[in-house]
Amino acid sequence: MRELDVLLTNYLENGYAGAGEDEKAAFRKLLTLSDPDLVGYLLQKQVPEPDIAIVIDRILDRTET
Repeated sequence: MRELDVLLTNYLENGYAGAGEDEKAAFRKLLTLSDPDLVGYLLQKQVPEPDIAIVIDRILDRTET
């Protein structure tokens, strides 16, 4: 899905470099998930694992500003 690509690319370009190692690992883990899971997490219709939830929150924070 193009929308997912935009959100994930935005985080990668603007947030990943400044993230801690745990957050970077969680982002890499996030990239292994299926599109339906990603959509569910980003639309806040599903609850992700705590480590992934941190990255989801950062991604969503970036889209609101």
